[in-house]
Amino acid sequence: MTVLNLSFAASGFLGIYHLGAVEAFLRHGGRLLGSLGACAGASSGALVAALMITAPDKLERCKEFTYGFADGVRRQQLGAITPGYNFMLTLREGIEEILPSEAHTLATDRLHVSITHSRSGKNHIVSRFTSREELIKALLASSYVPVYAGLKAVEFRGQKWIDGGFTDSLPIPPVGRTITVSPFAGTQDVCPVHRGHFNTQLRLPNMSVMLSMENMKRLNQALFPPSSSSMQSLCEEGFSDAVRFLRREAWMS
Repeated sequence: MTVLNLSFAASGFLGIYHLGAVEAFLRHGGRLLGSLGACAGASSGALVAALMITAPDKLERCKEFTYGFADGVRRQQLGAITPGYNFMLTLREGIEEILPSEAHTLATDRLHVSITHSRSGKNHIVSRFTSREELIKALLASSYVPVYAGLKAVEFRGQKWIDGGFTDSLPIPPVGRTITVSPFAGTQDVCPVHRGHFNTQLRLPNMSVMLSMENMKRLNQALFPPSSSSMQSLCEEGFSDAVRFLRREAWMS
């Protein structure tokens, strides 16, 4: 098989869908994993890509953290923007718990993180990391939504950066075939089935999604997480959609 990559779309709290897809890949995607070259992502997609490359054994812990993180945001009177609530600190604590000590070594040249320069608005893909702390800062930068997640952009290599989803929500590594994963119905390899009556596409940075009420609802849920039961359903949907993809490609194992 040719070199295969995985790219996970920017999706906020709908990253739980990605974790369901990862579980399917780990359980049934032996042929895919045997040819896996790199993983890429923006925002929560970058976090899942980092998990896939550096700590796939922490999948269940990552799920637990995501459910707990979402529950914490739901409990706030104004969600993530509630005064006194530190969104980025909570995220950092989760990242630090899950990434192994050698994460930066494992990630170099195999993890591609999309970030956006706060002043120029230009996209940058980071794929080399000199330390674990540098990797953590890149992941935090890729996940920082101004105002929503705080008032200070993330400093990385001496400059300020914000969410990579603003400029490239589905980064593609330069070598090999990339399998794209998204919790929004669209044209990606692994994504929900579009059940709307119209086939109009909404163009996001480097990603197309179908214009539908369901996708509009999910775009809102990315920032304002739904109930725990709804998030569990999204996780199960990610698993089922990934299995469907593996079967379509005859890669089930």
